[in-house]
Amino acid sequence: MNRVICLMLLALSLNSCATKDEIVYFYEGKESLNGQRNLLEYEPKIEKNDVLRINVSSSSINEEIVEPFQMRGQGQQTGGGVNQNPSLNGYLVRPDGIINFPILGEIKVEGLTRTQIQKKLEKEIETYVKDPIVDVRIMNFKVTVLGEVGSPGRVEILDGRIAMPELLAMSGDITYDGRRENITIIREEDGIKKIGYIDMTDTDFFKSPFFYLKQNDIVYVEPSYRKVKSAGFFSSYQGIISIGTTIISLYLLINSL
Repeated sequence: MNRVICLMLLALSLNSCATKDEIVYFYEGKESLNGQRNLLEYEPKIEKNDVLRINVSSSSINEEIVEPFQMRGQGQQTGGGVNQNPSLNGYLVRPDGIINFPILGEIKVEGLTRTQIQKKLEKEIETYVKDPIVDVRIMNFKVTVLGEVGSPGRVEILDGRIAMPELLAMSGDITYDGRRENITIIREEDGIKKIGYIDMTDTDFFKSPFFYLKQNDIVYVEPSYRKVKSAGFFSSYQGIISIGTTIISLYLLINSL
């Protein structure tokens, strides 16, 4: 009977442990990562209802020549600080993919990257200003993170591009109870919801179209089997083993009296 108790306690301790491939990132295929082409050229494309902040300047000392191309009230403070509604301080992309830009009028931006929009506007403004410099930012670039991470919530992206490892770092990393091999990404493209999956334990995820995230993506980290089972005591095999161990211990204690 004592051997049975020892075996049950050993099984309980082993079942509570996590394996290496459940915890370690990039565990599979490390060799294939060497020499892989980087993806630094990636840029998200502008979509309907995006809000763009467009600043126009010039290499000329006189900045007044570019004032007609600036949005009125852009960056102005109201009340206690800058207006928190980005659409009031930026250019809202209409459902037809167009923005209304000062002097130039309607400009089609949907489907273009920030770099493409900058070059397009600079070419148009060159008619009026010598050597214009255009800077474009996506003001509403946010990604929602749910599930087994340190700090779930909405993450605001300032530089216009973010990769999955960076997002997880900003969200407090995946907890020990999160599934690294099956992260779900919900994305909307052309009005259609699209679902993808990433395995953070395998370096093949660097080739995934979901390696870089888009504005308004939803990332969900599932709980591990161990975490799901621990939610219900009697549905957990650790809980059943614990009950069995307690019953045997009480039985031995009573018989020894």
